[in-house]
Amino acid sequence: ARVEVWRSGNRVMLQVWDDGQGGASTAEGSGLAGLAERLGSVDGLLVVDSPAGGPTTVTAELPWRDR
Repeated sequence: ARVEVWRSGNRVMLQVWDDGQGGASTAEGSGLAGLAERLGSVDGLLVVDSPAGGPTTVTAELPWRDR
């Protein structure tokens, strides 16, 4: 697996790559669905690209807030 985090304008991006079996889903009842819901509650976004056979890429986008 590989993880990258960066800032893009007023957003923070987190991307995870996995060379596993693929087939991950954001269907209701899955852990990824719950994560997508939590990100949405703070104006975030979750994008999952996981074709059968892999690889899987999960990207989370969150608002950047200066302290």
